[in-house]
Amino acid sequence: MKNKIYPKEQIKHYLLIDAVSIIFLSYIVLSSESDLGILERLCSLFIFFISFYVALWYRDWRLLAAVITGIAILTLLGVIVGSSVLLFGFIFADLLGRAHSKWHIGLGIVAIALMFLLVPWKSQEAFFTLKYPILLPIMILQIVYPVLIYIKEKNKSLRGELDAANQQIQHFIQQEERQRIARDLHDTLGHTLTMIKMKSELTDRLIDQDPRQAKKELKDILDTSRIALKQVRELVSDMKFISLESEWGHSRQLLQTAGMELFITVKGRLPLLSSVEETMLALSVREAVTNIVKHSKAKHCTVEQGANSQVYYVKIMDDGVGLVKKEGGNGIQSMNERMQALQGSATVENRPGGGTAVVLKIPIRQDGKGRPAS
Repeated sequence: MKNKIYPKEQIKHYLLIDAVSIIFLSYIVLSSESDLGILERLCSLFIFFISFYVALWYRDWRLLAAVITGIAILTLLGVIVGSSVLLFGFIFADLLGRAHSKWHIGLGIVAIALMFLLVPWKSQEAFFTLKYPILLPIMILQIVYPVLIYIKEKNKSLRGELDAANQQIQHFIQQEERQRIARDLHDTLGHTLTMIKMKSELTDRLIDQDPRQAKKELKDILDTSRIALKQVRELVSDMKFISLESEWGHSRQLLQTAGMELFITVKGRLPLLSSVEETMLALSVREAVTNIVKHSKAKHCTVEQGANSQVYYVKIMDDGVGLVKKEGGNGIQSMNERMQALQGSATVENRPGGGTAVVLKIPIRQDGKGRPAS
C-alpha cells in the first residue's frame, strides 16, 4: 500500500526528509504573522502539496508543470510570510533533477532563480541584505542541485543498462558454452561410440566363425570404451588440444574398421597452425570422417591438404552415394560453426563423379610460418 502513496525507489532515502520538510513548512506558514488569512494559507499549502505529489510520481511535462506551480507558491509565501520558506525550494530542486528532458530541467532552474530574485524585489529588500543572508548560497545550491541529481540518475540508469547488458552477455556465454559442450560431445564421443558400435557388430559376426579375432575385437572395444571415459573427463574439464596428425591416425583406424581405405596427399608447404586452429580443424575432420562411415557407403576416402598465400584448406572426398536430401544436421552445423569461429568456411557438396567432398578453409595468419609437409 505504501508503494502506491510514495514511490518505492525513494522510500529509503527521501520519505523521512520529505515528511519533516513538509511539517516544518506547514508550521512556518501557519504560525507566521501576515495579512494572509488562515484559509488562504491552507489553500496555498494544499496547492503546494498537490504540486509536490504530482512531481513525485511523474518525469515528463507534468513534473515541470508541478515544479513551476510549487515554486510559484513558494514565491508567494516568501513575499507574504517571509524569505525563510525559500529554503524549501530544495524539495522541487531534487525532484526536478529526475526529469527525463534537459529542457525541462533548464526551465525549472530558471523558475528557481526567478523565485530568489522576485522575493527580495517584492519585499523591497536588497538581495544581499536579506533577513537570512545564507539564502545566497542556498540559491546557488538549488540551481546546481537539479544538475547534480540528473547526473546521478543518468549514471544510475547507465549502470542499470550495463548490468542488464552484462546479464545478457552472461546468458549468451552460457548458451554458447552449452552449444560447445553439445558439439564436443557429438563430435568426440560420437566418433568413439561409432567405432564401438562397428566393432561390436563385427565381433557379433566373428564370434562363431573366428573366436580368436572376435576376442581381439572385444579387447579393442574395451580399450575404446576407456578412451570414451577419458574423453568425457577431458570434455568436462575443458576442450583438449587435438593435433591433425593424431586425428589422421584415428580416422585411418575408423575407416579401416568400416572397410574403407584412406589416402592423404599434401600440396605445397603447410602453414604452422595455432593450437585452437588445429583443434578446430581436427574436430571438423573427425565429424566429416564419421559422416562418411555412417552415410556414404564408400570404399575409398581421399584427403587433400594444401595452402596458398592466404588460405589453408583440407578437402575430404569419398566415392560413396553422395549427399542425401536432408542437410544441415548436427555434424554439418558444427563444422560450419567451428570454421566460422576461425573466420573460415566449411562446404559440403556432391562430387561430379559420385561421392561427397567436404572442404574446410581457414585464413592463414600473417605471422604463420611454413612447416614441412608430412
